[in-house]
Amino acid sequence: MDVLEAIFTRRSIRRFTGEPIKEEDLRTILKAGFQAPSAHNYEPREYVVVRDKEVLDRIAEFHKYAKMLPKAGCGIIVCGDKEKQPEIGFLVEDCSASIQNMLLAAHGLGLGAVWCGIYSVEKLIKSVADVLELPDNLIPIGMVVVGVKAEDKEPIDRFDENKVHFDKWK
Repeated sequence: MDVLEAIFTRRSIRRFTGEPIKEEDLRTILKAGFQAPSAHNYEPREYVVVRDKEVLDRIAEFHKYAKMLPKAGCGIIVCGDKEKQPEIGFLVEDCSASIQNMLLAAHGLGLGAVWCGIYSVEKLIKSVADVLELPDNLIPIGMVVVGVKAEDKEPIDRFDENKVHFDKWK
């Protein structure tokens, strides 16, 4: 699948078969995350791959948009290291670019994936940090839930010419 096809056909998948994903696919998805751009090349991203059923269940209990997590192959929590990137805006952007790369990689591999936000909801940040026993310098930014798809979705064209402005706001 070429990059434009991946961009134009990727959809958020929330129904999974429960099958584990292949190690080589997980590695490819993680490598894609590492390839994302980073402000000042500080590379503040850290990844926590969660496959343990008990941990997946615990996260699904408090994250109302991650109820599908226990049926997925894994959850990849993307964290930002505020010691490596003290500018929170850049840290969030770096992690978000990484998440998008991973979503596209999962789609390109024929897997399903969905982005579940964590930052900037304090309750989610604290709960995820507690469950994963994160050190104080790491902020959980988002989670990529990945698995073998139990559904397919048709692409949606979201292009809106009315939201495009040239040279100044008109």
